[in-house]
Amino acid sequence: MDIREYVEKYYPNSKFWFTDEVKQLYHQSRIKEVLDIKEYLSGKHKILNRQEEVWNGKKYYPRIIILNYAKTILNFATSYLLKNPVTLTGNENVVSKFQKIYKKGDYYRLDFDILDKMQKYGTVYEYVYVDDEGTIRSKIIDPADGYPVIGPQNEYLAFVEYYVVDGVSYYTVFYDDRVEEYTDEGGTLHLVNKAENISGLPIIYKNQNELDPNFGRSDLLDYVNIIDNMEDLLSKFSDTVYKHHNPIPVAIGQKLTSGGIDANLVGNGINLDTDSDFKLVSGNLNHQAVKMLYDTLRQALLDISCTPAVSLNSVDISNLSEVSIKLLFSLAEIKAGLNAKYMSEGIQKRLEVFRRILALNGENISDEEMESVNVVFTTARPMNEKDIIDNLKTLRGIGAISLETMIEQNPYVNDTIQEIERLNNEKMNVNRNDSQ
Repeated sequence: MDIREYVEKYYPNSKFWFTDEVKQLYHQSRIKEVLDIKEYLSGKHKILNRQEEVWNGKKYYPRIIILNYAKTILNFATSYLLKNPVTLTGNENVVSKFQKIYKKGDYYRLDFDILDKMQKYGTVYEYVYVDDEGTIRSKIIDPADGYPVIGPQNEYLAFVEYYVVDGVSYYTVFYDDRVEEYTDEGGTLHLVNKAENISGLPIIYKNQNELDPNFGRSDLLDYVNIIDNMEDLLSKFSDTVYKHHNPIPVAIGQKLTSGGIDANLVGNGINLDTDSDFKLVSGNLNHQAVKMLYDTLRQALLDISCTPAVSLNSVDISNLSEVSIKLLFSLAEIKAGLNAKYMSEGIQKRLEVFRRILALNGENISDEEMESVNVVFTTARPMNEKDIIDNLKTLRGIGAISLETMIEQNPYVNDTIQEIERLNNEKMNVNRNDSQ
């Protein structure tokens, strides 16, 4: 099924079919979830719904403690995979062309933003285009504004970007061969621009979702409930401490005065008759139980989010070997491997778009050359650079590793192609000087 058949089947005789498409419950429920996540990340947590109480006959506003662990965990996962820029390997000629596009289009920063949004919202969209200066660039479409048009057999048919600014609706409809822009500014919906589409439909980046193969699922949903319970525990325990420091006076024995004890009595002594007693009674706080519960929740949060405890200062370390570091970051490596898989799927589609645009300029890339290109991620796991360099030196010395692979594994090199070019230039300069 193509988009024309889809429109005829579901929106017959509708000129502006996309206005009905974005109103579908399927899309609206997904967009609502994205907006809820945005509000949570901006600080609107469940704990803010606590109501005022009455304590000792007066209104008491309960403590509200907000923990922004979600941002820290999401930022760690993104930085762990993409702190070091993505490296493209394969045919030198093809990789060199793609590297130039990456640098001019600032794709290293773009990859970081894409992974950040994919983790937060589960799905993010990228549209590749050529700007007025002829530079290949990409635009990230906000997950709250993106509406992929999916057919009955999960076919990706078209894409609609829809948002509202100052009461005016804007629609950008992406087809395989064209892009159309509409707005209802002025009172009626009308076409404002139409252009050829040379890069195809926007690229969809998504992670694993067991309920829907077409859209991802936010990582935040896996542990937001744990954070809510941690906030609830700390807030209520703070209330308990506050009330604990307001004990109830209890006098045992003969009544001290006709009116009892003055409620405003501060800094004065009390004289009691024989066999009388006076004390301040308060509830006992079992802070050890609270600490154990909080630590259990915190550890569960770290386990589920695959965040090493050492990264959040939860454990003390010293004199660790390379093997020990790998064990500490094993869960983080598993999480990074999954994120690398999702990112690679989208980046490979991006490279195909690069190939299509380059072909329009007469720079053809064969299927064999494209198949040789791979996306390599280097995580930010702490490592002993000296041991790695010594191992590479040993392998190179016995002829068990190539120069290119050695450079790729060098912890101080991010761009393998550029480093090889520099080494070749140095050799040429040395040979030139020797010949003189």
